[in-house]
Amino acid sequence: MKLIVGLGNPGRQYYHTWHNLGFLTIDKLLKLTSATPLKKSTKLLAEISTLNKQDTQEKIILAKPLTFMNESGKAVGAIINFYKIKPEDIIIIHDELDLPLGKIRISFNTSAAGHKGIASIIATLNTKKFCRIRIGIITDDRKQMEAADYVLNKFKPQDYKEIDKQINLAAEAAQEIIKTSIKQAMNKYN
Repeated sequence: MKLIVGLGNPGRQYYHTWHNLGFLTIDKLLKLTSATPLKKSTKLLAEISTLNKQDTQEKIILAKPLTFMNESGKAVGAIINFYKIKPEDIIIIHDELDLPLGKIRISFNTSAAGHKGIASIIATLNTKKFCRIRIGIITDDRKQMEAADYVLNKFKPQDYKEIDKQINLAAEAAQEIIKTSIKQAMNKYN
């Protein structure tokens, strides 16, 4: 069993912000696959979906935490404890301040590098041995803002085309990891 978690902040006011690219990627995966509709689970602190068997050989859980970004570890911990998922079978999709808009990177066993949502997950799991799909968010606007303000900033109209390409790429990368391996996906997408 595998778990794909898209990080973000709950609430309509955050939907089109940089910090919610993980949520947007889960939404894209729901459209690209025959996954079940998201269901809110207060017990698991997340909206949960599963991929139907015709898409994959094993059960895949898709999740959007109901917690705010900085507490993502609570939801991930609840989900893996309930489904008995090992950390190495987790894929976390999130925004990345160290990458420019238009780039994604797949990584495994790496530090949080200042990302508070990832730091929360590492603290909860007591390991960093999980896969991440990092979606670049750096634009020219970043130079004028503090990181905390920037990640909660709404997308500019001129960025939508690039964002849509990145979300599609991140969704494809997640599917590649499931179908082949992290290493093969890294070779293809990094």
